[in-house]
Amino acid sequence: MLTDSHCHLHDSAFAGDLDAVLKRADAAGVTKMITVGTSVAESRAALALAERSAPVFATAGIAPHDENPFSEIALDTLCEMARHPNVVAIGEIGLDYHYNTWPPETQRRVFTAQLALAAEINMPVVIHSRDADADMQAILSDFVIELRSRHESPVTDCPPGVMHCFSSNLAMAEACAALGFLISIAGPMTYSKPRALPAVAKALSLDALLIETDAPYLAPQRYRGKRNEPAYVGEVALKIAMVRGEPFEQIARATTRNAERLLGL
Repeated sequence: MLTDSHCHLHDSAFAGDLDAVLKRADAAGVTKMITVGTSVAESRAALALAERSAPVFATAGIAPHDENPFSEIALDTLCEMARHPNVVAIGEIGLDYHYNTWPPETQRRVFTAQLALAAEINMPVVIHSRDADADMQAILSDFVIELRSRHESPVTDCPPGVMHCFSSNLAMAEACAALGFLISIAGPMTYSKPRALPAVAKALSLDALLIETDAPYLAPQRYRGKRNEPAYVGEVALKIAMVRGEPFEQIARATTRNAERLLGL
């Protein structure tokens, strides 16, 4: 049993054969998929898909590489969507200093506004972070303090969120895990140059790990150059199992359990 904790099934890349994609996921043992919003419009599309496809859940958020400008109306819309039972997190939200589609100060403003919403309604967050470690760590630390002040559940029992498609170093992974965040490993783990991902996957407790495809992007090595899809998330689990020297089934069970704990599935 596997969970793809982050994909974009509502993307136009799946418009022609979504039913077949879902059938292949089921055949591969993927029982739950989280389709992730990156703008108000994309979040609406994610929710619409989740409403009609039982294995699929949605998130609602505005990512730093998508919709701009941000407004109170957009924030109110996200809050309204977050009340729907098929929406399980606020995200994807965060900072991206690699592409800098928005000025950094705009990114931080939009990010912290959505974190404040998540803290207010006590929902987990799906974090996009690229080349922004120092600012990200400081902002997430403040977010966790705010969560603890507002809600009784210790962060260790209820993770505040997940670092989606983790791409930084072991020190950053350990810092985020210390704050209670889960670390999600995607297709780059399987590449010939996976950077720090094997060290991260080996060093962290299995209770701190999730797996994802980020489909239709970042297909694992065996499918490199093709459209990614949830059926391939097992490739990530298999690579983690090899690095950790643990059975594939143990990785599958643990990462699914972690997703259920994070998202209340």
